[in-house]
Formats: sequence, C-alpha cells, structure tokens
Amino acid sequence: MSRIPAAAQPYEPHLVSFETNDQLSPEFLALNPNNKIPAILDPNGPGGQPLALFESGAILVYLAEKTGRFLPQDAAARYETLQWLMWQMGGVGPMFGQLGFFHKFAGKDYEDKRPRDRYVAESKRLLGVLEQRLTGRDWIMGSDYTIADIAVFPWVRNLVGFYGAGDLVGFDAFPQVQRVLAAFVARPAVQRGLEIPARGIPARG
Repeated sequence: MSRIPAAAQPYEPHLVSFETNDQLSPEFLALNPNNKIPAILDPNGPGGQPLALFESGAILVYLAEKTGRFLPQDAAARYETLQWLMWQMGGVGPMFGQLGFFHKFAGKDYEDKRPRDRYVAESKRLLGVLEQRLTGRDWIMGSDYTIADIAVFPWVRNLVGFYGAGDLVGFDAFPQVQRVLAAFVARPAVQRGLEIPARGIPARG
C-alpha cells in the first residue's frame, strides 16, 4: 500500500495501458465511462461507502476536502482557487494537450497548419496569464500551495518536457513560470509521484 504523495492518503496505483486498451476494459469503464485517465476508487467515501470519481479536477477537490489540505477554508480564497483550477481544466489542459499532439505526434506532413498555430498562440497566451499571476507570488494563490498548482504545473512540465514544445511557445519569455515550475518539481511529494509506478516496474492491476 502506497500513499497519495501530496494528500498523504493510503492508495494503491494501477497502471492503465493505452497500448493494450486497458481504458476500454469493463473494469475501468465501471469507474470511468469516459474511458480516460485518471480515475480513483475510494473504498471509504462519504458515509463509509465506495466512491468512484473521474476527471482530475473533481478528484483534486474531493481529496482536498477529504483531507482538509490544499484548498483554503476562507470562502473567498477557496473560490479563487477553484477559479484557477477551472482555468486549467478549460484552457491549459486542452490547449497544451492539443499543441503537444500536433508538435510531437502528428508528424510534419499535415497540410493545414492552422490548428497547430492556433494552439501555439493560445498556449502562449495562457502562459502569459500565468506569468502575470505568479509575479510577486510563491504559488498561484500566493504563499499557499493549493490544488490549483497541483493541476497546472504538471501540464507546464509536460509542455516543455514530454512534448518538447518549449522553444515553440517561447518558454524563455516566462521567467516566473519557470521559477515556480522548478519549485513545484522540487517538492518531495512531486518527486515521489513521478516515481509511481517505479520506472520499469509495472504497477499492480
């Protein structure tokens, strides 16, 4: 039994392999009919009953409320945190993901360059919004590390790392984003999370 790195909740990871279409298995579809990752099953949900959840935003809110961590108790700060969480869900995730597809996986021979150009422009705009927000702040919500950071910065990391699109979006022009990304990746819980599952060792499930 491992622990969710940030929320310190007991959990057991299961690898969902797209290569073998695990996301289409009856077992996974019972958790997530949208056949995407992530999904969780909490055997000790509200009222002591099992609860299955999909969509990363919903999962983050649930775990934050369950543990009392990473979501401010103050009403105004709470809604502002949720605002930035939804900003990631509606903008950063979709735009960075589509840009990553065209840059890394679509190949160089697709004729219509407009989709990629649109995603590049929108990704730059979103990075500019984040850059402005982080100026003078440690994290998105200031001194408090929240689920907004947990939602946003893995996408930033993947944009410049996994997708290799840093030059394409002019990542050097966003020093505040770079600063906070480095602080995010350096967090011990993030480091532990990056090793789940351990590289080269399949997770159970």
